[in-house]
Amino acid sequence: MAVTGPETARHLVQYVVVRSDLLHQMAWPLGAVITQACHAATAAIHLNYHDSDTQEYLAQLDTMHKVVLQVPDQTTLSTLSETLTEKNIAHKLWIEQPENLPTCLALKPYPKETVHSFLRKFKLFK
Repeated sequence: MAVTGPETARHLVQYVVVRSDLLHQMAWPLGAVITQACHAATAAIHLNYHDSDTQEYLAQLDTMHKVVLQVPDQTTLSTLSETLTEKNIAHKLWIEQPENLPTCLALKPYPKETVHSFLRKFKLFK
């Protein structure tokens, strides 16, 4: 695969989707919630390391683009994961251990237009 320069690189995005109830209802510390997102993003990259989009994304080290979205609860997160699986969208549902608690998910890097339709209803995490 040829590595493209910044002027010819496609716009790849890694989406991370986090349960907002962890912070707002369950009173998890902010650092713990951020850690969950980091785990999921790293795992998604690892699991898809040899994918051409992932390699192109990693080659753009200084211009990586991530978008962190929120879902209100575990049910919404699980439903999103099921939909992504049905549509063959590569992602990692992060399940915190030993609690066995789904906390977030991260997609492998994709062109925005490939996955935006699955994620457009969710707001930026805050």
